[in-house]
Amino acid sequence: MRSKVHLTTQRKAVYEVIRESNDHPTAATIIERLRDRGHNFAYGTIYNSLRYLTDVGLIRELRVGDAASRYDANVEEHHHIMCHVCGKIDEVNVTLPEEWLDAVAKETNYVVDAPLTSHQVVLKGVCSSCRNSARAWFV
Repeated sequence: MRSKVHLTTQRKAVYEVIRESNDHPTAATIIERLRDRGHNFAYGTIYNSLRYLTDVGLIRELRVGDAASRYDANVEEHHHIMCHVCGKIDEVNVTLPEEWLDAVAKETNYVVDAPLTSHQVVLKGVCSSCRNSARAWFV
């Protein structure tokens, strides 16, 4: 997938922010972190850099419902779980059971590749921080 990757100063800075993050940041968060590091790139430059880094396979874009896209430097196959109270996203590194994939294929009439070329499951729940606070009671 990666033939020749051209990392401009801006792309490299965006990539470093995402690679050093463990919270799957949004574009707005990436912009804030770049500003904290002394960079003042145009919004269009940031969004174009995110698209380029996604297209060349250096990062993965996570689209979770109607919320803003989140970005992940871990491009290995894995899944995510999202807290529906605070929006925190964590990685889940569990292999999907073959029986489940077969059931999905049967129900949807889609051909499920084996091995799958790309798949992502996003689970939703309540993280431990929210569960231990009063916020979870208002959901």
